Amino acid sequence: MKKGKQIRTNFNHKTSKKSSHKRMNNTIQNHNDKIRLNKFISNTGICSRREADKFIEAGVVTVNGVGVTSMGYKISTSDIVKFNGQKIKQEKLQYILLNKPKNYSLRNNKNTKINSVFSLISNACKEEVFPVDKLGNADTGLLIFTNDYNLSKKIGSKHTVIKSIYQITLNKSLSKLDLEKIRAGLFINGQIKSFNSISYIKNKEKNQLGVEHHKGGAQYVKKIFEILNYKVTKIDRVFFGGLTKKTLLRKQYRHLSKNEINILKRL
Repeated sequence: MKKGKQIRTNFNHKTSKKSSHKRMNNTIQNHNDKIRLNKFISNTGICSRREADKFIEAGVVTVNGVGVTSMGYKISTSDIVKFNGQKIKQEKLQYILLNKPKNYSLRNNKNTKINSVFSLISNACKEEVFPVDKLGNADTGLLIFTNDYNLSKKIGSKHTVIKSIYQITLNKSLSKLDLEKIRAGLFINGQIKSFNSISYIKNKEKNQLGVEHHKGGAQYVKKIFEILNYKVTKIDRVFFGGLTKKTLLRKQYRHLSKNEINILKRL
C-alpha cells in the first residue's frame, strides 16, 4: 500500500515538474515574442527608431487604444499599434535592384503616357517601394527600390560613402588637359570637387570615360563636366555599393540577397 502511494506521489511530482517547465517555457516564449515599441515602428519602414521615440514621446502612438509615452515600452505581435489614429502594419521589407533603361521616369505615372520605372517592378512585390536615390529620365543603370526607410535615409545622406562607378559619354572628346584638371580637382562654390578616379575607357573614343565616385549621384557627375563646358549625353551606373549589373539585363530586376542587404546597411 505504501508502495502504491509512493508510486502515485512520484507520478504527481513528475507531473508538477513537467507542468512547471511548460509554464516556464511559455513565459520565456512570451517574453521573447515582445519587441520594443520604437523598434516595431521603425521596422515598418515609416521612420527611424530615433524618430519613433519622438513620436512616442509626443503621445501620438497608441497600443490597443491606450496612449503610450514610455521609451522602453514593449509590445506583442498581437497588439494593435496606431500612429495618429492610423493602424501601423508591419510589412515585409523589400529590397529590389533594377537595371533602369533610358527614358523612364522615377515618378509613378499611372495615368500618363510617360514610361515609369514602377511599371518594370510592378510584379516584384505587393508592398509599396520607392527608389533610394535619383537617376534622370535619360540616365540608365543600377537603381535600388525598398520600403526600408532607414536604409533609404542612410543611402541618401550626404555623409554616407558609397562607391559608385559610371560609364559616361560626352558630347565631345575630353582633352588630356581637362582630364588632369578634373583629377586635380575643380574649385566649385568655394570647395574643391573631383572624382575618386577618372579614366578613358580602353579602346574607345576619348569622349567615353569611366568615373568612380563615393559621394553624390549622377547629377554631381554631370555638374563636374559642365564646369569645363562638356555635356554628358549618356550616363550608365554600372556599380553601386557593391552591386553590379553583370547578370542583370536592361529593364530587368532582382531581389537583393541577405548578404547584399547587410553590406548596404553597414555602409
